[in-house]
Amino acid sequence: MLTPEAIALFEKQQYRIVGSHSGVKVCGWTKNMIKGMGGCYKLKFYGIMSHQCLQMTTSFSCSNRCIFCWRDYKAPTSKEWKWAIDDPEFILEGSLHAQKKLLEGFKGNEKANPQAYKQSQDVKNVALSLNGEPIQYPKINELIDLFHERKISTFLVTNSQHDKEIKNLKEITQLYLSVDAPNKELLKEIDRPLNSDYWERFNNSLDYMAKKKGRTAMRITMIKTLNDIEPENYANFIKRSDVDFVEVKGYMHVGASQGRLNRDCMPDHSEVINFAKTISPFLENYELIAEHKPSRVVLFAKKSFKKEGIWNTWIDFDKFFDEVKNNSVNKITHSKPTPEKLLGFTENENKRVEGRSSYLIENDKETGFKHICETGDETNLE
Repeated sequence: MLTPEAIALFEKQQYRIVGSHSGVKVCGWTKNMIKGMGGCYKLKFYGIMSHQCLQMTTSFSCSNRCIFCWRDYKAPTSKEWKWAIDDPEFILEGSLHAQKKLLEGFKGNEKANPQAYKQSQDVKNVALSLNGEPIQYPKINELIDLFHERKISTFLVTNSQHDKEIKNLKEITQLYLSVDAPNKELLKEIDRPLNSDYWERFNNSLDYMAKKKGRTAMRITMIKTLNDIEPENYANFIKRSDVDFVEVKGYMHVGASQGRLNRDCMPDHSEVINFAKTISPFLENYELIAEHKPSRVVLFAKKSFKKEGIWNTWIDFDKFFDEVKNNSVNKITHSKPTPEKLLGFTENENKRVEGRSSYLIENDKETGFKHICETGDETNLE
């Protein structure tokens, strides 16, 4: 799948290639959490421990050439799989090994929290979203089974061009659908899909998302002055897909996208909030409940996740794995209360946030750590 030139480029960027079509790269938030500098939005919104998260892909190939993607166009593109197929067990073991090797530098590092580093060796979540289109891998369901057998939760992000794969995908911990435009014309301009029937695939994907029993989410990447229009159309997509969560996230002017878009296309956090608020009036069954400023992302949650006045967006992983084992996955029953102090929005929305902060370290019955909230105040979350 990858040329020697592409492999050299990815390895220079701190990827580790696994087999012929998979790869691993340590997320910056994994490193931050090991160093006590905070976790990513998946911790804040859903309870994913950033230092125990494996960021990987099962396919460097993609069926889109999205203009906002950090990928270099040297990476392969294809409408369908046309390469050798590596064994799922091989991919699992190779990816876990690569993650450990990439984190070895934190062992004994004076900047690292020893407990956090030790726990990082025990992966608890896999984010299948690093590069390319992971759902294209023909044995993705077998790999998901292997992760679940190891009690590793599964988050997978897919574009809207693989409707049949979405339909046939086993229930995972959380399935994301990227929606990058409010209409057919902009979808073609922004995502640059290879498929001529891209709009039909897009709409089918929305319908198949609505049939999933597990957690689902829609990610809208806001590109300032380009796709931050027609909020009622985004709302219609959300309602049609019946997703449980919606993340509105700001485009980041990084990687190869810098050659395609101007820096002015990157919104600040307040602009992401304001755009989300234009969608909100069209979503009577959702509520805008949380933010993660360093990532420039806000969260809508479906009101069915609010029980007796308490939001339950975090995941009870023990219950989830029991449900997987018994073939009885139910997104509501394996949800649990979100720590109240992680909800809501801070004041001074227009004030620029410098640096990366959040919530982290030591011991807390819910997370295994004492958290440092985004304000910098140390607070035990109970």
